[in-house]
Amino acid sequence: MSRKIAPTAAVDPQAIIEDDVQIGHFCVVGPHVTIGRGSILSNHVTISGHTTIGEDNHFFPGAVIGEAPQDLSYKGEPTRLEIGHSNVFREGVTVNRATMKEDGCTRVGNNCYLMTGVHIAHDCSVGDRVILANNTMLGGHAHIHNDVTVSGAVGISQFASIGCFAFVGAMSRVLHDVPPYMLVEGSPARPRCANIVALKRNQFPAEDIKALQNAFKLLYRSKVGAEQAAELLMGSGPIRPVLKHVFDFLEHSRGGRHGRGRDRRRAA
Repeated sequence: MSRKIAPTAAVDPQAIIEDDVQIGHFCVVGPHVTIGRGSILSNHVTISGHTTIGEDNHFFPGAVIGEAPQDLSYKGEPTRLEIGHSNVFREGVTVNRATMKEDGCTRVGNNCYLMTGVHIAHDCSVGDRVILANNTMLGGHAHIHNDVTVSGAVGISQFASIGCFAFVGAMSRVLHDVPPYMLVEGSPARPRCANIVALKRNQFPAEDIKALQNAFKLLYRSKVGAEQAAELLMGSGPIRPVLKHVFDFLEHSRGGRHGRGRDRRRAA
């Protein structure tokens, strides 16, 4: 199948549009854009900047992808946005390209579902199989690891990280890093339990689930502290990789400011 571009779409002749791409009415595609095979721009979609889009992505009406970062330090540098394969960007999703403060690239992985009104700010990194529900907002430099689910109307602070297989409840305010495998909610968001639903759905061994439940109880109910909890859990038998992952994540978070490990580079 060849490319299908509506007559009302404005596609710059320098843009790279691969086979089987469909571009609907009143879409705008800039000169430094690459759109991978099988992707669909429904209508009224804007793709701009140095933006590279993989295969089989679907952009719904009103999505604005690759515009300049909302950062006062940005002076028009040719920063980038990279999007992987098989993602869905629903109505009104906005994804900004990066600043020069890190490596100059905002990233979205593969098989993500971004619902209506989601905003991904400059220098963010979103992993694979991430679900962001309606009106979720990521501040600049936030990192969302693989297999995370974020409910609607959640605000995520700049430089915050959310660990893999975590779940964030609706209308939460995420000010600190969210440990992997945990469920958090509230304003500010606090860990409430291990994310048992995701662990079972993804066929984690029962031993891993039990270990994570014990870790949650020690960390957030007994409040013995991360170092003592690590000694109790990992000093009593074979070290389970999921526990090591949790405690490595917490160690990284403690190295930054305000419970955000990625803030360490500003802590001078």
